[in-house]
Amino acid sequence: MKAFMDENFLLTTETAQHLYHNHAKKMPIIDYHCHLVPQMVAEDHQFRSITELWLGGDHYKWRAMRSNGVPERYCTGTDTSDWEKFEKWAETVPYTFRNPLYHWTHLELKTAFGINKILNPTTAREIFDECNDKLRQPGYTARGLMRHYGVEVVCTTDDPVDDLRWHRMTRESGFEVRMLPTWRPDKAMAVENPTTFRAYIERLSQVSGVTISTFADVIDALRIRHAFFAEHGCRLSDHGIEEFYAEDYTDAEINAIFNKVYGGTPLTPTEIRTFKSAMLVEFGVMDAETGWTQQFHYGAIRDNNSKMFRLLGPDTGFDSIGEFNTAKAMSRFFNRLNDRDRLAKTIIYNLNPSANEVVATMLGNFQDGSVPGKMQMGSGWWFLDQKDGMEKQLNALSLLGLLSRFVGMLTDSRSFLSYPRHEYFRRTLCNILGRDIENGEIPASELTRVEQMVEDISYYNAKNFFHF
Repeated sequence: MKAFMDENFLLTTETAQHLYHNHAKKMPIIDYHCHLVPQMVAEDHQFRSITELWLGGDHYKWRAMRSNGVPERYCTGTDTSDWEKFEKWAETVPYTFRNPLYHWTHLELKTAFGINKILNPTTAREIFDECNDKLRQPGYTARGLMRHYGVEVVCTTDDPVDDLRWHRMTRESGFEVRMLPTWRPDKAMAVENPTTFRAYIERLSQVSGVTISTFADVIDALRIRHAFFAEHGCRLSDHGIEEFYAEDYTDAEINAIFNKVYGGTPLTPTEIRTFKSAMLVEFGVMDAETGWTQQFHYGAIRDNNSKMFRLLGPDTGFDSIGEFNTAKAMSRFFNRLNDRDRLAKTIIYNLNPSANEVVATMLGNFQDGSVPGKMQMGSGWWFLDQKDGMEKQLNALSLLGLLSRFVGMLTDSRSFLSYPRHEYFRRTLCNILGRDIENGEIPASELTRVEQMVEDISYYNAKNFFHF
């Protein structure tokens, strides 16, 4: 019987073990999409406890705890102590067999704290105390954990109106890990609520210095902020969308829609889709002109539980995979930019695994030979950033594209303990390639090429693709 989470965890062949230990393991981490709080990096945040570090904001764990019958007060409540919350998580962990949380939990304990014990109610107190003792040491601050995991670059997720002062402060402090902003302009196209949208546009006007009264003014203001982000080292944009939007429109129609919503009148569903279509094109043009990479995270249905949304707000564990027939719209959107020679380097993160092959074939339509892997199928995202989801994404990309050109894994996380997800991905990648070699599906004589492929996907492809 194989030991749990030993040095060859997830590595089922000798070749896989060689690829991981001698090649993947040593590569630095480029975390080109995450949701870390920049202020915590700038101020080198000291965590008060493992609960703050581990359970604060982690809706993955909250979902599991709720499913295990844990009352909400132990997930997001303010009337329970850090120990009580941790204890409830420890009670839940033994019920998470075959859920990726079980692996992540123990991989994080092992790699961050050197703890090889299994977390359960019996061991909870000693693990809680041991983690907290270490968190009081200098090496366990926000920056210390980034150093510990060999992080080279992180790209946070930032709104166009952000002043990026924490990025500037971090850069000027001399911290060796580069923290770069990512342009996330979702609120600029969120026209479902006229009051909220107007307030955002007024804020955009204030920070850009542009008096906004027309749609063209909005674009001028966004271009100023886009340039501001570029000055602070931004290399990527990111868009969180349910589906792709590619309605036909004229300038007059978009102006009329903007005037309507800015004036406080709700839009029709068709008008909302039309406005979003125009905004996506404008964003795509900006990115192409500055040489950025555009990212699209699509396919989530968010805030399904309206009662809990009213209590807790967004990103609290009430989102799910959606079903959208988006292939035609995706094609129209890319084709529209391509016809104008304004199709930037692109990464598509698909949340519904049934659409993996759809995405992989769609991206192949717009590879143009200008950049290796210009159109990228992003790593398994959110509900899919686990072993099965990773394998399905890697297999779809392998079969219908070029896995060798893949820019690899990211955390997509708010936690400074999520970097082992890179290890988890690298082990999974090496296991697939090692198995293929030992099965005679990749020639053993090409081992050197596969070794380089592993290092490229783990590190070099991202470094070169994003010009870090």
